[in-house]
Amino acid sequence: MTNRAFLKDRLTVLRLERREAQQGTLRTGDAAELAGLLADPRLARAAARDRRRTAVPRGLLRERFARFPIADDQIAPTRLGNAVRRFEEYGWDRYRLDTQLLWNELTGCVPDQIRRQSELARASVDFFVALLSGHVAVALAAALALAAGSRPDRLALVSTLVVLTLLVPVWYRSAVTTTDEWAAAVRALVNTGRKPLAASLGLALPQTLAAERAMWTMVSRLSRIPYHERAAALDPYRAEPTTDPA
Repeated sequence: MTNRAFLKDRLTVLRLERREAQQGTLRTGDAAELAGLLADPRLARAAARDRRRTAVPRGLLRERFARFPIADDQIAPTRLGNAVRRFEEYGWDRYRLDTQLLWNELTGCVPDQIRRQSELARASVDFFVALLSGHVAVALAAALALAAGSRPDRLALVSTLVVLTLLVPVWYRSAVTTTDEWAAAVRALVNTGRKPLAASLGLALPQTLAAERAMWTMVSRLSRIPYHERAAALDPYRAEPTTDPA
C-alpha cells in the first residue's frame, strides 16, 4: 500500500467515524466500508492514534494527503516529486488542459500579478532546493576529506559534516512545505487564465465543464504537432470573428 493510499484510508476512517458520531448509525454500505478498513491491523492502529488527535494534527494529515497527485499513475518516488507533480497535473485533472504543453501561452495571457505570484512561489521552493543541494555537496566534500587521512582540521570537518547532515532533512521538509504556496499560485493561474487563453487561441469557452474538457483535450492533442487532419474538430468552439470599426 502506498503512502497516499494509506493516508486516504486513514482520512476515510476519520470521516466515517465522525459521521457515525453525528448520526448515531451508518448506512449499510458505509458501515461495511468502515469495518473493512478497520480489519487491517496497521490501519486499525493508526486509526486508534488518530482518534486521540486534536483538530490541528488531523488537519495536517489532510495537508499531507493533498500533496499527492490525484491519479495513482502520477505518483512519484519522493515527497518533493509528488508535491510538485500534484499541481503540474491540476489543469489536466480539472479541465483536461495540458499546462505543461501550453505553459508559455497560459502565462502570457494571465495578469502580471498572478504570473508574479507563481514565479515568487517557485523561487521559494528553488531556494530551499539550492540550500539542500549545496549542503549535500559540502557534506560530501567534508566526508571525502576525512576519508583521505589524518588532518589537522579534523574537528572542523566532523562538525561541518554533522551539522550539514542534520540540516539536509530540514531544507527538504521546507521545500516540500513551500510547494503549497506554489500549488495555490498555479491553481489560480489555471483557473483565471484558461478563459483568456481560449480567447487568444480564437476559441470561445463552452458553457459546460464537459464541453470545456473536450475542447481542451483537442487543443492539447493538436498542440503537440504542427498540423493534424482532425484540426477541424475545433471548429464548433471557435469564437465569432471580430472586425475593427473603420
